[in-house]
Amino acid sequence: MAAITSKTPVEKLPMVGPTFAKRLAKLEIRTVEDLIYHVPHRYLDVSMVSQIGQVQAGETVTVTGQVVAAKNIFTKRGKRIQEVTISDGTGQLTAVWFNQPYLVTTFKKAGKISLAGTVDRFGAKLSMTTPEYEIITRNKKQETRNKLGSIHTGRLVPIYPETYGVSSKWLRSRIAPILIDANVLIADWLPEPIRTREKLLPLPQALISIHFPDNETAIDTARKRLAFDELFLLQLASQKRKWLWQKVKLSHPLAVDQEKVSQLIAALPFNLTLAQNRVVKEILSDLGRSLPMNRLLQGDVGSGKTVVAAIAMYVAYLNNLKSALLAPTEILALQHAQTLNTILEPKGLTLSTQTGSRKDKLENANIFIGTHALLYRDIPKELGLLVVDEQHRFGVEQRAKLLKASKTPHLLTMTATPIPRTIALTIYGELDLSLVDEMPSGRKAVKTWVVPQLKRLRGYDWIRKQIQEDKVQVFIVCPLIEESESEGLTQVKAAEAEFKRLSKEVFPDLRLGLLHGRMRSKEKTAVISEFLQKKLDILVSTPVIEVGIDIPNATIMVIEGAERFGLAQLHQLRGRVGRAEKQSYCLLFTSKNGGATQRLKAMEKTQSGFTLAELDLKLRGPGELYGLRQHGYLRLKVANFSDQALMSKTHDYARELCSYDPDLKKYPALAKKLDLILSAQIEPN
Repeated sequence: MAAITSKTPVEKLPMVGPTFAKRLAKLEIRTVEDLIYHVPHRYLDVSMVSQIGQVQAGETVTVTGQVVAAKNIFTKRGKRIQEVTISDGTGQLTAVWFNQPYLVTTFKKAGKISLAGTVDRFGAKLSMTTPEYEIITRNKKQETRNKLGSIHTGRLVPIYPETYGVSSKWLRSRIAPILIDANVLIADWLPEPIRTREKLLPLPQALISIHFPDNETAIDTARKRLAFDELFLLQLASQKRKWLWQKVKLSHPLAVDQEKVSQLIAALPFNLTLAQNRVVKEILSDLGRSLPMNRLLQGDVGSGKTVVAAIAMYVAYLNNLKSALLAPTEILALQHAQTLNTILEPKGLTLSTQTGSRKDKLENANIFIGTHALLYRDIPKELGLLVVDEQHRFGVEQRAKLLKASKTPHLLTMTATPIPRTIALTIYGELDLSLVDEMPSGRKAVKTWVVPQLKRLRGYDWIRKQIQEDKVQVFIVCPLIEESESEGLTQVKAAEAEFKRLSKEVFPDLRLGLLHGRMRSKEKTAVISEFLQKKLDILVSTPVIEVGIDIPNATIMVIEGAERFGLAQLHQLRGRVGRAEKQSYCLLFTSKNGGATQRLKAMEKTQSGFTLAELDLKLRGPGELYGLRQHGYLRLKVANFSDQALMSKTHDYARELCSYDPDLKKYPALAKKLDLILSAQIEPN
């Protein structure tokens, strides 16, 4: 067998194979390195080792003894219970498992075993129910125990994130043998001066300690090293991208005609907000420089980011250059096309829209708008500005293709995803940040209510009344497409089942439509078109509507299972209503009785997406920030974006290192690690 390296596929490991490899893939474990970095999320403390004669009921301990009996017991209902009794000379203890008949054979062959769990007493008998077990053997092949000691009993036992067919016990048995050779297998890429200054463990030792710690202190010191690594790599990748961008030469310098820009703004049928004016000034300043712009424009749904982009595109047009806008979905691309055409067509600009179902033949257009389909066209060399909306939905390879084809235009990325500033400065550190933190005047705040189960029927009656009397339209968003039998998800409303139920039982007199991500693009467009033309009263949907649907007549947003969403995502969904002058409403239906939690109540009081994102970060952690976990941004396993001190420290180290050694020539191991991250995706894991 070939030597195992960190990049060896897990299916090549002993006792893994293709079947378990597929299961591990669900945990995002594909290589040996992935397996090593699959860190425990908690530990079972069975480090107290006791003689059987001394244990007390209620204690969580480890005991070791000879197997004196092992048998299967059959219940009247046909279930099998496995019972094993061990003795250590001071007493006997019986353990039971359920429906694992192979254990009886295993224990009969074992002779001596350790059991770890909580002790119960039934009469005079001591017992454990489904304890961890470990076979005590002198088999020389069991090198793991020679170097790491017991891994399932008699220690702080690691408990991992699991999936079907992959238990923590199974993971421990596969991870431990790899860690025996940790010093050979794992190269410590962190520069020694930094590691010494911060008093961090060597990487191999940190990984051994995070999986099989000797005590709580060992866990803390291991986590300190691994958390530093995660944030430092994020910061360094961001600094390196910024350095690389600053080396790039601008293909087409732009002159900003302030008078004509002012005329365009004056011709708009509305006044720009103070925030929009501030951001326009920042962008125009970038466009007039010799270096290409690389700016992130953040703003709530409906804050007017597309108008700002239109002004920048007009500047490119005045310089006889073209612009392109990439959107994540066809729906959003078409919406942008409509907005830009309204603003810029009176000034003589022409647009070409390229999506999966629409391909304009206007080759000499001033602005090209599309989804990723736009990447497979011949983009003109005269591209002066590239706008990317919701940039995390595009792969780095896709964006690089467009940038390469057009040399180096100015780059403006936009997002409606509310991201706390501390996180934005980390994952977007190479971009200049602009924030549209003000809504257009006249826009009414969306009234938001948390609706518990007992008020659901009253809520439905109110919705029907609003539709019939005010001729408004309603979104009803469900977390899942199909019903789930998974534990804890049975009450979560599935869009397809809810659509049928509402159509037949609740709103049989109204016109309902269904929208979800598995529908074909043409089907989605057709449903949205019907809704826009007021041929539907209610649109039942999954969160696919979070981006790109602007229905001015839709004034009610109902979100089922609201407690399952992050506040930032709830806010984005809420942003689909309140797009016109009518008063709009958002009803948060909970799946649990009494589910009106403090977290959801924040939606009733707060209209700022950024405030809600900060609260989500505090209450639930960065993984729940909408749009980030599912798109690969925040796969932090140990570090926490709430740790301001560590974020600041790693940022300073990364900036200092990149300032005097941007190519990392002095630290080749770190350079190799960073190159892998930068080539894998625009945001490191």
